[in-house]
Amino acid sequence: MGAWFTREIADTGRLRLFCFFVAFIAGFLFIRFSVRMIRRQARWWPGNVAPGGRHIHHVVFGLVFMCVGGIGGLAVTDDSSGWAAGAAALFGVGMALVLDEFALVFHLKDVYWSEQGRLSVEVVFVTVALCGLLLLGLRPVGADAFASSGDTGGGWGIAAVLLVDLGLAVVALLKGKTWTGLLGLFIGIVALVGAVRLARPGSPWARRRYKPGSRKERRALARERRYRRPVQRLATAVGDLIAGRPSIRG
Repeated sequence: MGAWFTREIADTGRLRLFCFFVAFIAGFLFIRFSVRMIRRQARWWPGNVAPGGRHIHHVVFGLVFMCVGGIGGLAVTDDSSGWAAGAAALFGVGMALVLDEFALVFHLKDVYWSEQGRLSVEVVFVTVALCGLLLLGLRPVGADAFASSGDTGGGWGIAAVLLVDLGLAVVALLKGKTWTGLLGLFIGIVALVGAVRLARPGSPWARRRYKPGSRKERRALARERRYRRPVQRLATAVGDLIAGRPSIRG
């Protein structure tokens, strides 16, 4: 294990990303456990931080951690040092606390245990997936391939391919396929599949290009009922298991 870590993580310059990734997941799991214990009013678990009766959301602590970890990471010049790893881990914990209350920041009101609060969990899951791809060595739209190309003609060719890949990923996102579009930034074939398939009902693409009652709209609705909703129910169940079930009135 030690040899693998040195070869695949430390020697490839991904130590800070690894520390960020692990700390981000640990920070999210810890804060979700904490808020669930508070929600249950567990006597053995410390309650909310509320000096003088003012409740301080953990997004505030997350911002402080991100500032300290981010500035500390910029100040450290040795990417493989313990200080660099510690700064990256602190930044990861801070980002977990911030994104766990992303819905609160987005809506500018406390929607943590409502249906709107699911947005925070979805953003966290997306962040984990993208960081995992980066940790595996993938780069968005093949940025590393373009940077390593020394031939001008070849570089322009790679740039054209990357622009096409980026365009396909944007089309997939406009069609309401968030995961397909984001993964398509790293894997071109995924972006192509998302771009050529039907858009999801209610997506910007569908609203602009699928006329009400048209054949494409009917096909999109049928596909949504047949494929998307079962997957969404599974994703919701996993989210509830990890992050807790939203309140009925939320």
